[in-house]
Amino acid sequence: MSSSPPPSTPFGAASPPLSIDSPDMRRAGRDLLSLALIDARNHTLHLLSLFEQALGEAMRVPPQPGVVPPVWLAGHIGWFAEWWIGRNTQRAFGIDCPVRPTRLAAIDPDADDWWNPAQGAADRCWSPDLPGLGQTKAYLLETLESTLELLENAAETDAGLYFYRLALFHEDLRGEQLVVLAQTLGLPLNIEQPPTAVTREPLLLPATRWELGLPEHSGFLFAQEGAAHRVDVPEFEIDAQPVTWDQYIEFVDDGGYDREELWHGDGWRWLAAQTEGRRGPRHVEQIGVARNGTGGSVLQQRFGVTVRAAGHHSAVHLSWWEADAWARWAGRRIATEVEWEIAAHTAARRGFRWADVHEWTAGTLQPWPGFRADPWSAGGEFDPVAAFGRARVLRGASFATRARLRSPRRRGFALPDADDGFFGFRTCAL
Repeated sequence: MSSSPPPSTPFGAASPPLSIDSPDMRRAGRDLLSLALIDARNHTLHLLSLFEQALGEAMRVPPQPGVVPPVWLAGHIGWFAEWWIGRNTQRAFGIDCPVRPTRLAAIDPDADDWWNPAQGAADRCWSPDLPGLGQTKAYLLETLESTLELLENAAETDAGLYFYRLALFHEDLRGEQLVVLAQTLGLPLNIEQPPTAVTREPLLLPATRWELGLPEHSGFLFAQEGAAHRVDVPEFEIDAQPVTWDQYIEFVDDGGYDREELWHGDGWRWLAAQTEGRRGPRHVEQIGVARNGTGGSVLQQRFGVTVRAAGHHSAVHLSWWEADAWARWAGRRIATEVEWEIAAHTAARRGFRWADVHEWTAGTLQPWPGFRADPWSAGGEFDPVAAFGRARVLRGASFATRARLRSPRRRGFALPDADDGFFGFRTCAL
């Protein structure tokens, strides 16, 4: 490999974003990136303070499947930025950086042992020897200072700014993970969900030829979003909003959780493995039609408090298996990701609403033609390669998603049994 980084397209090839909250931060230059990185770190520290109020300074969390301690997660955020920026001598190569570049020593000699998820046992994050809240906060401030100093001299190109954008979006993803963790643990974070609009009738969209994926020189992109290609899409009818609680109640009341014929085989086995005879989505304490037969009722745990969910709000904390079973029961199907994306771009003025919940789409996560792994995803966390053929694609965003990640082209993913996140779905006509 050459000793100097390859030429790269300037971020200014297209109009740069005007705000750190814009999805166009994927093309942000040094000045906005600096502000956004400070904003992301302040958000992380704010969430930590809410956890501290709920748990006390010790921040003790009982070990349980699918949960990581909030202090470890915060330390990992700082470690990630240092791993790919401060310690990475080949960061200027951007996406062409080797998966295992030459690295400098860490600020703290034990950083890799503490916060590298690929190093040590899976339960290492629960070790009592890990740094406490005070030391972790200090590390977060040190790594941010180092990142901002290096950013001042970074090349104003997509390659030169690649890892700074990556660190920003990684911290935003982890920030939402902290909010999900608070919901999982039932902690009172006092995070309000925005009110939703009235429900609308399904929308009919014409057949079209659509470009999926982001082309080269689009600024930062996650590996699974790359390789732009065109696909032909027949006419389809799609829900104007995700499936609501009122709609989901009808499925439950009709015995949806007891009717094997409605479930995918793997989904039925997943349901059978759930504890306490599950008959509703995660965090739901009570769900069903009202005794007088008019309307329904959903009582759910929201950040440790039992609340009555509004019937017109999007149903949430659903696995892909539950979404698929509901769609079969309703005689419809889960929307494909290209149908979802077309509607998000072309039908907003007709009432297509999104960003209430992350939305499951049909089919499994697959690489698009011309897929290229990046240094982060090649064998690391959030690895799409390991998830191909297993995970399901998520589109949209939730109330806990930072505004700069709310893009109709963002392509998330999770395994079909995941129900801890703020996950919902919408359907199309068969």
